[in-house]
Amino acid sequence: MCGIVGYYGTKDAVPLLLKGLKRLEYRGYDSAGLALLSDTGIEIMKKAGKVMDLERVVDDSVLKGTIGMGHTRWATHGEPNDTNAHPHLDQTGKFALIHNGIIENYSSIKTYLEQKGIQFRTETDTEVLVQLISFLYSENGKSFEKAVRKALKQVVGTYGIIVLFADEPQKMIAARHGSPLVMGVNSGEYFIASDASPIVDHTREVVYLEENEYVLINESGHRIKRLDDEKELNRPTSRIDFSIEEIEKGNYPHYMLKEINEQEHTITDTMRGRLRLDEGSVHLGGIQEHLLRIESARDIYITACGTSWHAGMIGKYLLEEYAGIPVHLEYASEFRYRNPIVDGKSVIIAISQSGETADTIAALKKAKDMGALTMGICNVVGSTISRETDCGIYTHAGPEIGVASTKAFTAQVSVLFMLALHFGRKNGLNKAKGVQLAKSLAEIGPFVKNIISNTESIEAIAKDTVEADNFLYLGRGMGFPIALEGALKLKEISYIHAEGYPAAEMKHGPIALIDEKMPVVFLAPHDKTFEKVVSNIQEVKARRGKVITVTNKVTKELEKLSDYIIEVPTPHSWIFPILSVIPLQLLAYHLAVLRGCDVDMPRNLAKSVTVE
Repeated sequence: MCGIVGYYGTKDAVPLLLKGLKRLEYRGYDSAGLALLSDTGIEIMKKAGKVMDLERVVDDSVLKGTIGMGHTRWATHGEPNDTNAHPHLDQTGKFALIHNGIIENYSSIKTYLEQKGIQFRTETDTEVLVQLISFLYSENGKSFEKAVRKALKQVVGTYGIIVLFADEPQKMIAARHGSPLVMGVNSGEYFIASDASPIVDHTREVVYLEENEYVLINESGHRIKRLDDEKELNRPTSRIDFSIEEIEKGNYPHYMLKEINEQEHTITDTMRGRLRLDEGSVHLGGIQEHLLRIESARDIYITACGTSWHAGMIGKYLLEEYAGIPVHLEYASEFRYRNPIVDGKSVIIAISQSGETADTIAALKKAKDMGALTMGICNVVGSTISRETDCGIYTHAGPEIGVASTKAFTAQVSVLFMLALHFGRKNGLNKAKGVQLAKSLAEIGPFVKNIISNTESIEAIAKDTVEADNFLYLGRGMGFPIALEGALKLKEISYIHAEGYPAAEMKHGPIALIDEKMPVVFLAPHDKTFEKVVSNIQEVKARRGKVITVTNKVTKELEKLSDYIIEVPTPHSWIFPILSVIPLQLLAYHLAVLRGCDVDMPRNLAKSVTVE
């Protein structure tokens, strides 16, 4: 849940590393630091706070070098301060290490090392690893590479690391287990990072390290090996498929607003070339080789976390309604510790924007071990989920930098609509309905643009409700997961307490909270749930709640009952879940701006949750 960047080359590493850390700020962090190899050893500068705080300190230093590494830390062990910030040194000052992940058995290793006379300076689990490498170096033949390998075999947990050693200043070692690392290659220069965003400035040729692999970089090039085998691996480079412009804000004040606006194109990009309008069907190339097994599955499990779990709930409803397939929806963090009824007749769909969500990866691996066919829905080519699954579908939303997911969510839902259409056509959905749904999906772009162009009315609602301490979001059917997602967006970036509920469940507790200070957002599409939702609105108005209604068609009754109405015209009521979430994203955004919150980097959150 933090950022790694490393540079090995001939240029001044400091500005490259600082720029790389800025590219990684979206991942969430509370401190930052640099380490460089110099003629006199390893020089370190680190600071609690933002990268700009580190930059001010570095400006006053003489930190120089052509081989170095930088880190942004999200605290897990020990409070955020200068001491606990990365990089960490061993007690000799000759080994330096940066680390993403958690060392679960750090306590027992620390006790052992303390008994050997090693003194610790920090509260972190990471220092234990660098001290262990140093100890093993001195005890086992003084080989840098062997010490790193042996240490990593002894630790339990997750890691993406870079290690430097002052006595071998022309070497850099990076390794991964459960925490992603990618290496950029460019004419004798190497760039190591948690993801490709710091690398794209310098090269598009990258190598994604696989689980339990490490790379040794030196003057003669790079060598990739597995931790349990000294045999060198031949790994071709891949090409980064996004541009620098896609990871910059442009003229927008925040990445989140940029990404909300991009949905006019990202939703249609996700479906481009996949819809068969004349047949009312879809073609999903990433799963073609496994279609027969998927179509004959006894059951489907969808597993995900956070926003992706909300998308998964919509997928469950769609697949059951249109395809008649029983679908189990599981939080990945729960699935990995349960004993679900999964075997070779099951299909597991893992959904993740980054493709690196730790709990989702663990759930995926468990399902594979139980014999299930695994399918991924993710946004990042080369990510762990895209590599570990048997098949999958990319969302083509482009890089998403804002911590609060927006365009990735609607792209995921779009993929799930297409999956439901595919299975529906196989399982009895007639051609006429299939054509109608396919055309509705294909025509969605202008409707997204219309919502975004009316953002002033949503901002006006935000201004009227900015003093609220609590919000309630209610919906039925597929409006319920949209209510959950709307509430999550609000609490994530504005820090207003918000909850989403099935509208009928309001009477079973939440109704006690409603008074004139409580804004209540209703999802009210004109479908089979409409009349019941109107009844729920009446119950809130009877208790003087402030009603914000999101609907695809305004009626006199809704005008009478609602304090505010957000109209979301749709090509068909089926498409309401994709479109209705966009005004809720905008409402959360404007409330956060009005409250002076850090929209793109909300407190305590990280973009890619790579630890449990």
